[in-house]
Amino acid sequence: MHALEDTFQKLKEISIQVVLTINEHKTKYLRCTKKQHKIEGIDITQTHLEQVKSFKYLGSTVNGNNTIEEEIKRRISLGNKACYANQDLLKSKLLTKNSKLRMYKTIVRPVVTFACETWVLKENIKTKLKLFERKVLR
Repeated sequence: MHALEDTFQKLKEISIQVVLTINEHKTKYLRCTKKQHKIEGIDITQTHLEQVKSFKYLGSTVNGNNTIEEEIKRRISLGNKACYANQDLLKSKLLTKNSKLRMYKTIVRPVVTFACETWVLKENIKTKLKLFERKVLR
């Protein structure tokens, strides 16, 4: 814990040198570890930093366990919302199968697979993603 406090202290000192201030109401930190730990804040020279379990960064949810299951569930949920928002078009008899497939690939799939390059996929996650795709393509 001392290393973390030292790092934040250095951050604060350097930010003062370049005339930046740290907003203690917005600044939070995430501790990534496999061990169970009590959530607590850090006090550094009259600044209290809150510890969080997870946060959103560039549209992806990062958590302290470094697992991706919650993010996959959220993405599949967003994919379902995108699918139901375009349900009238995807079930229309006026569009060909190719048009519907093209719509799926350009509207629904990018919502689910955004930032997937950073995912470490286990078999159960692959299965969930395949089930979602099969359900939508029916």
